[in-house]
Amino acid sequence: MTMEKKPVSAKIEENTSFLKEVLAVDKSFDVIKLDLEYAERKMAMFMVDGFVKDDIMHYLMKLLAGLNPEQLEENTLEKLLKTYIPYIEIEQVDDLNKVVDLVLAGPTALVVDGIDKVIIIDARTYPVRGPQEPDIERVVRGSRDGYVETIVFNTALTRRRVRDPSLRMEYMQVGRRSKTDIVVSYLEDIADPHLVKKIKDSISKIDTDGLPMGEKTLEEYISGRHWNPYPMVRYTERPDTAAAHLYEGHVIIMVDGSPSVLITPTTFWHHLQHAEEYRNKPSVGAYLRFVRFIAVWSSIFLLPLYYLFAVQPDLLPEQFSYVGPNETGEVPLFLQFLLIEIGIDILRMAAIHTPSSLATALGLVAALMIGQVAVEVGLFVNEVILYLAIAAIGTFSTPSYELSLANRLVRIFLLAATALFGVYGFVIGVMAWIIALSRMKSFDIPYMWPFIPFNFRAFRDVFLRSPMPLKNRRPRFLHPKDPDR
Repeated sequence: MTMEKKPVSAKIEENTSFLKEVLAVDKSFDVIKLDLEYAERKMAMFMVDGFVKDDIMHYLMKLLAGLNPEQLEENTLEKLLKTYIPYIEIEQVDDLNKVVDLVLAGPTALVVDGIDKVIIIDARTYPVRGPQEPDIERVVRGSRDGYVETIVFNTALTRRRVRDPSLRMEYMQVGRRSKTDIVVSYLEDIADPHLVKKIKDSISKIDTDGLPMGEKTLEEYISGRHWNPYPMVRYTERPDTAAAHLYEGHVIIMVDGSPSVLITPTTFWHHLQHAEEYRNKPSVGAYLRFVRFIAVWSSIFLLPLYYLFAVQPDLLPEQFSYVGPNETGEVPLFLQFLLIEIGIDILRMAAIHTPSSLATALGLVAALMIGQVAVEVGLFVNEVILYLAIAAIGTFSTPSYELSLANRLVRIFLLAATALFGVYGFVIGVMAWIIALSRMKSFDIPYMWPFIPFNFRAFRDVFLRSPMPLKNRRPRFLHPKDPDR
């Protein structure tokens, strides 16, 4: 819903009356209207308490208080903007509806009698925490700063690492009521202009009241495939990770109020990489990536395979005959897996909502409940707990939290297919999973690239952490304007 333009009047009474009514100055305690008179000229300031830097506004008001009437007789607006209001972020607006939006976003509006423009002074400040290291993306070596909830801080953290004149930070707003600030960032000399246009068009087409859940709501609007559990974008709270993707030709989307930024487009393999691999020597990084792949594949396939071998032990070679359970227990094996899967998710949710001071107690209760007592009463068998613990560790080892949740759903699907149809269910389930991933696209980019379609050079870089001096080509699937590093 686009509001009609409301021109600014040269009469201050008309402007202040409109702004006072729309901003609900008398109804909202934090919206402030100051009636002022400087140089024998009526003025008014509109601002939101808590968004204004008091010391800066006090300094500007002292300067205005020292003006004489003759100093504002001619070219009043130009003199105020260029001489008498010495501030960096200052502009003029001729639409009162836009003034309302700006005031609610934080800047201060200065209305002056006799001028058909409103002066906007962007002397705002936001409550913000320090740029601490993200909990999800910790590294042993590397920077300890991370994105925060204030978009201006996030753009500064990015520019600190990308001092390229072609870095673009394009501002957009989404939400008819929330007016959420969004920044689309990319390197103009590298990023594919068609990709940038597609992403910006997708954002501009969003028609909703607001983005209450920040970047997650935005992703659902721009990526499509709403019922697909796999993430079409990658989230990161690390500025160095975002900078690395900018240099490759990706587009970064920042949402005000969210400490995570969106990296677009991404493939399945992007979600399996971690900054820790690039903070070590290439051989060590390659080993860490190999171990991580084992953990991720274990989280998906270990339980269905174990169940298949447990119910059909004739499929196993003789030397692996110990894989099956010694005792089946009172509860069917499939139901045991299902119960313990749900139990672990309940514990995960409980850990999120449990204060840190009670986390140890929760861990003890979980160990007793799922471990010793559950086995003694015959609810679970030891092997089920062992293999599900390995699968859970693999889930927690997945760098992308969103990918780990999607893999968990796939694991349950494969387990159910194997329980219903045996070998055929497992094989068909795996094939259906691979076909589904192969058909996915993230902004017209194949989700399984470079595996499908196959590209040897890129496929080698996916499975091996190549030395940085040898990675002299940007990913081909991004169609970068400058393919060489």
